[in-house]
Amino acid sequence: MRVPTLLLSILSALLLAACGSPAPRSGSSSETIAQASRPVSEKGNEVVFYAMGLIDTGYRFGGKNPEAGLDCSGMVSYIYGRAAGLKVQGSAADIARNGRPIPRGELRPGDLVFFNTLNRSYSHVGIYIGETRFIHAPSTNGKVRIDKLSDGYYAQRFEAARTFFD
Repeated sequence: MRVPTLLLSILSALLLAACGSPAPRSGSSSETIAQASRPVSEKGNEVVFYAMGLIDTGYRFGGKNPEAGLDCSGMVSYIYGRAAGLKVQGSAADIARNGRPIPRGELRPGDLVFFNTLNRSYSHVGIYIGETRFIHAPSTNGKVRIDKLSDGYYAQRFEAARTFFD
């Protein structure tokens, strides 16, 4: 049937359009990441949807599954494996070494953001979800949550962006 396929295509286009960033307001350029020049990644969107289902999951150092708790790299490995079928393993630094570097201004949902939180490079990783926000498993407050790249703590510690998609 063509009608349901057409309807599904239109709904998908509307959903993707709703995920776009608004035009920057005067004085708020630090809050907005430019529209990515790379096309939207279907696997990246799957990663974000899966990650959203893990909000409030408990933190556990070395944790690799939601039942036991997750740390930042365990969360990324778990989500990428389940949602995108990609084997991404190791520490945050290992994951950074294996991803393809991208400019911060080209972040798309599902890409990874890295921070220096322990006075060493690439000591923390999160999944970019759009509109300068990322989801991660910080040890502080002990739960998977969403923060903004522009928040003082993370803005000062941002190191790099990486992708595993196209």
